[in-house]
Amino acid sequence: MTQATNPHPEPDTGLVLQVVLARREFTLDVALQLPSRGITALFGASGSGKTTCLRILAGLEQQAKGRVSVAGELWQDSAQGIFRPVHQRALGYVFQEASLFDHLNVQDNLSYGFKRTPSSQRRHGWDHAMALLGIEHLLQRWPHELSGGERQRVAIGRALASSPQLLLMDEPLAALDAPRKAEILPYLERLQIELAIPVVYVSHAIDEVARLADHLVLLEAGRVRASGPTAVMLTRLDLPLAHGDAASAVIHARVNGHEPAYHLTLAEFAGGCMRVPQQALTIGQALRIRVQARDVSLTLSPQTDTSILNILPARVTAWSVDGPGQIIVGLDAAGTSLLARVTRKSFDALGLQEGLQVYAQIKGVAILGS
Repeated sequence: MTQATNPHPEPDTGLVLQVVLARREFTLDVALQLPSRGITALFGASGSGKTTCLRILAGLEQQAKGRVSVAGELWQDSAQGIFRPVHQRALGYVFQEASLFDHLNVQDNLSYGFKRTPSSQRRHGWDHAMALLGIEHLLQRWPHELSGGERQRVAIGRALASSPQLLLMDEPLAALDAPRKAEILPYLERLQIELAIPVVYVSHAIDEVARLADHLVLLEAGRVRASGPTAVMLTRLDLPLAHGDAASAVIHARVNGHEPAYHLTLAEFAGGCMRVPQQALTIGQALRIRVQARDVSLTLSPQTDTSILNILPARVTAWSVDGPGQIIVGLDAAGTSLLARVTRKSFDALGLQEGLQVYAQIKGVAILGS
């Protein structure tokens, strides 16, 4: 295949990955059109093809046949004999391990990619990456002087300093312990909000996916099982994501008030309004809330003599057996999808069926970020 580029860019259709890569015991065969900005998570079991997708996007799998296009630029097209090698693809790649240059301090690590990017291709100064990731105070430190979370933030900053059109992240939190993950997650949320480029994020952790990703691709054995907005994918009863003890729904809400006397914030969304633990956010700011299916109980009439603050009217949309004696129930709360995990005995006692009006009692929520 020749190393060629397309002189006439195509219309911007976001990120297109339509490829086949055949190996002795594994074949990746995917066709995806992903959003042009925000975080897309690739999720699936080990060996499903997540990292292979990243390697193809990066130009590290020349044997892959098909098409890769980013923001209207054709990086790869087997039919036309087009293949940009990795050094000609405007991308940043962040691995599990930070892999910083140990002989350079943080400032020189950050400026490494910046200096090698032609000025005409620089989308922003490398100080933008510093501010985005909160690493200005680390510039004169050496890699061995950084914590795991700091090293990974610097690695992300170095990737962004080259002004990429695409950012690839291969389980960037996998090597970190829980405190370091908690340290870096807010910065990854800022990437999701502020970067005007697509980010493809590989993870085994559904908690990370629920918190960070706008779009979710579920891979199984080298094929796309399903792809769509994260909030929709998490509540599809035909997918494994909506089953088991970790089943949950993600709600996109906005702050519409506070109850300071009770340390509560009012979060408004399509299904109504919920009271959540007080957040340091102004009126109108976005809020992402995760509701675990195991924290939702159902009643046929609204309860008033209860300590539960959040009770939403909803309609049963579907149900599915979820292990011995357990039923997962899909709910529609005025356009917001929820899940409830109830016992088979409760399911039968309430006479739950599709279309039935119920009340979802939400016993607990997790604030994922803005």
